[in-house]
Amino acid sequence: MIPKATDTDQQVDMRRLMSGFPTGVCIVTSLHDGVPWGMTCTSLCSVALDPPTLLVCLRRGSPTLAAVLASRGFAINLLHDEAQSSAELFASGTADRFDRVGWQAGAGACGPHLVHSAHTIADCRVSETSEVGDHVVIMGRVQRISQLQAELPLLYGLRRYATWPQAVADTDPCLDFIN
Repeated sequence: MIPKATDTDQQVDMRRLMSGFPTGVCIVTSLHDGVPWGMTCTSLCSVALDPPTLLVCLRRGSPTLAAVLASRGFAINLLHDEAQSSAELFASGTADRFDRVGWQAGAGACGPHLVHSAHTIADCRVSETSEVGDHVVIMGRVQRISQLQAELPLLYGLRRYATWPQAVADTDPCLDFIN
């Protein structure tokens, strides 16, 4: 029998809960006044196919959030399995992170493209925002998708990075774009 929760239970530990929910890893990037901003993010969700819309949750007070809101655009850089160092760098808050990775922001880019770390990039325009607790939920209308590399995705769960075993990737017909 599952015990019932009571008001006297300890405060909810969301980090512990979500560490048991493995997910892909991305870096959300934006440009504001020519300055690149970015942060590692696992709070990414597909919302709709028509119009194509993604949702990201960014921490309130984050300079990346400020850049996204000011520029009204951002890029979702889906990281490949060899990009753990980029994920850690952009999670660290290191000021010179863009000096340490290869990136470009050409015509039509809504934020810097991490060309050596991402397997796929989605350029998005902010369509809606909502403040929830210590985060801001941002809906982004996808303008363009660029596939850069045929690599396996970087995953995060149980407070560590991983990837799909190659044997799974080789046998899954849904992953035809990788093979």
